[in-house]
Amino acid sequence: MKKLLVCLLVLLLAFSSLALAEGELEDVTVILDYVPNTNHTGMYVALYKGWYEEEGLNVEIIEPTEGATATLIAVGKGDFGISYQEEVTMALTSEDPLPIRAVAAVIQHNTSGFATWAGKDITSPADFGGKTYSCWGGPGEAAVINAVMTEAGADFDTLNIVISDGSGFAALEGDVDIMWFYEAWDNIKCELADFDINYMPVRELDERLDYYTPLLITSTDVIENRPEMVRKFLAATSRGYVYAIENPDECAEILGSYVPDYDMELLYRSQNYLADKYMEDVDRWGEMNDEVWDRYTQFLVDYGVIDEPIAAADCYTNEFLPEA
Repeated sequence: MKKLLVCLLVLLLAFSSLALAEGELEDVTVILDYVPNTNHTGMYVALYKGWYEEEGLNVEIIEPTEGATATLIAVGKGDFGISYQEEVTMALTSEDPLPIRAVAAVIQHNTSGFATWAGKDITSPADFGGKTYSCWGGPGEAAVINAVMTEAGADFDTLNIVISDGSGFAALEGDVDIMWFYEAWDNIKCELADFDINYMPVRELDERLDYYTPLLITSTDVIENRPEMVRKFLAATSRGYVYAIENPDECAEILGSYVPDYDMELLYRSQNYLADKYMEDVDRWGEMNDEVWDRYTQFLVDYGVIDEPIAAADCYTNEFLPEA
């Protein structure tokens, strides 16, 4: 009986210590921009490897359910969110600016562009006149396609714009002629399906369109009141992305463990593609610079999406990134 009591006491102390340790972790919520995908792998790696816990953080990654991620972060529904430069700039220049800042670029260059089915022989924005474009409905989207068409000598006013119904690349064989694709995801889906496309990267059509997408944001409230938490979160997150660069296949499998319904071949190919993109042209993951912000901000001004430019320093900070 004495041995049993001793064993029970030891177990009780162990569970109490575990509960205490868990209680000491600081809760952190990350809101994605969409469903989990390879843009987010570094965070899932940090979660899987226990690197957030090593920093004293209890991180939960969730999908947006109540509106735009930037708005949710601004009102305190989450601590960090996945956003993009256009959304941040629009949020900060609106009549009622949102109190948010970008704190890390997930990918250094814009890996998106316009895609058409190869069978229609639409190979340039010069061919977009009179065609049908299926859009996502973003405020700067029409400005982008207007810019590239105008530069190519096509008449934007003849373009038929419809809202995407989410039917995917197969719609390009039908009534839809043009879609906005993401190289690490949509293009690879087409490859796997042997669906031939003509692809036009926006960063090659206009250098101003090589903006940060996606990126990590937080609120000014979190920055002001929990700066050490921001540093810890970005330290573990950076570690996750660097590991994904060095071990893309393993990290595709880690992501796959969180989203088991995904095609693993898609994850392998996408992860290997992004391994070269997360830190392209920079010495540390997450780094941002004024030139990229200013170029795209001026683009939005030029096309009437926003009325006045906003200083890059008001949009982002590298302050919390770990040293290279």
